[in-house]
Amino acid sequence: MNEYLMIFRSERMDGEMPSPEQMQIVKQQWQKWISGIAKSGNYSSTNRLLSEGKTIHGNVITDGPYMEGKEMIGGYLIVKAISLDEALSMAKTCPGLAMGGKVEVRTVMAIDDDPNSNQFLDPKS
Repeated sequence: MNEYLMIFRSERMDGEMPSPEQMQIVKQQWQKWISGIAKSGNYSSTNRLLSEGKTIHGNVITDGPYMEGKEMIGGYLIVKAISLDEALSMAKTCPGLAMGGKVEVRTVMAIDDDPNSNQFLDPKS
């Protein structure tokens, strides 16, 4: 099986924030979705990403990862699948899509799969 990275994107929320009850419902939808992936044996790892961060471009460091953009990355999930199509099938049921979010699915190439990885990982090279 290969690994695929799902990157969860959504628009920044301006205005009224969801109530604690609404946030709990959303959290439960995500937990149910990820739990289903885990029960099927396709789960590898996941994490949420906070908006705190810095971006380095050349010698310039700016606040925040997406200060000029409306879109933000909220987290990621790594799944195991036989093909990109299978990973896309899992992504199509993401609860974030129902709220206008986007899911980018990318194939992960483990460094160990690269025949030159020993050279890459060897600090003496």
